[in-house]
Amino acid sequence: MADSAPPPDTAHRPGFVRLTASDRPGVAQPVPERDIPDRPWSLITMLAMLVFIAAMATWEWHWRDFGSVPGYRNSDGEWAAQRRRIDEGEGDATVLAGSSRVLFDVQLPVWESLTAERPIQLAIEGTSPVAIIEDLAADPDFTGRLLVGVAPDLFFTGFSYRGSVLPYYQKQGPSQRSGNWISEHALEPFFAFYDPDFALNTVVRRQAWPQRPGMRPNSRVRKLMVQQADRNSRMWDKVVDDVAYRAIVRGIWAEDFGGMPPFLDTPEKRQKTADEQIAKASAAVAKLRARGVPVVFVRLPSTGPYYDNEKKFMPRNKTWDLLITRSGAPGIHFEDHAQLMGYDLPEWSHLSGPEADRLTAQLVPLVEHEFAQQAMKQP
Repeated sequence: MADSAPPPDTAHRPGFVRLTASDRPGVAQPVPERDIPDRPWSLITMLAMLVFIAAMATWEWHWRDFGSVPGYRNSDGEWAAQRRRIDEGEGDATVLAGSSRVLFDVQLPVWESLTAERPIQLAIEGTSPVAIIEDLAADPDFTGRLLVGVAPDLFFTGFSYRGSVLPYYQKQGPSQRSGNWISEHALEPFFAFYDPDFALNTVVRRQAWPQRPGMRPNSRVRKLMVQQADRNSRMWDKVVDDVAYRAIVRGIWAEDFGGMPPFLDTPEKRQKTADEQIAKASAAVAKLRARGVPVVFVRLPSTGPYYDNEKKFMPRNKTWDLLITRSGAPGIHFEDHAQLMGYDLPEWSHLSGPEADRLTAQLVPLVEHEFAQQAMKQP
């Protein structure tokens, strides 16, 4: 009987603690094994898939009922795809840089109908275009024409909410490109919920959670636009038609009215920062114009409390006027052109789709005139 007893379990210490390699020098560590229990795995897999499909369909229905429609994501990858067009043979194109006003308010189809050219849209929301101007100035492949939108609270502070786009473009690898291609062709045109504003963690984060004493509200900007494959963008109709939603958007803008962050809380600090940004932009413009690239700065409309806040903290004579003087590039300010005034801006900062069409039709001749004037001065 003693000879037939099983050998002692030498792979465990008392208490079923598995021995480590240091406990058994010279002896290989045993490979752990786990038996798969006998279960109806095909049925379980099928039920899991049905639950997944039902949950996704419910989430899709919820956001379509909210008013969302399928649209392309305003991702770093899709921005990089447009930027690479310059590297891949379209270096002589007209390029649009700027912040969300250029992104929303300059409509590529209207521009194309007037000039037979569809510009490359490189504007990015919440972000100063100065770094993009510098990048284009350093790229000898870019020999086209450049429109630069100036939103005072972004351009003259150097704020870069989406500052990741340029490093992403510079380092994007094959797996990231393929992932973006799959997203663009297999998901974005078909699913309304596939938007960062509708992600579950974003929805949870923006609930009315209690704030600690002394904290200022800092709400994330809600969905404002619908975008096409080449980043042509229009204001989402819900911002225009849904009074309650428009009030939410206005309220988010208003959280920043009446004050500035600590590093810009005095006129002296703001002027120093503005001068630094103007110097960077002017140096980049000089490189571009030396290469024969005409540059035009454009200040698109804002209105209401948003406009009042811009005039209070970033007055024209201390920002825009200095930029035009020091850079030597022409500027088109909406205040100077009757055809660029009197538009409806539902949330004070951007135009509705039809109004953007109308403004673009008025803006293009002004921009083309400035481009032509610079071309005549080139040797």
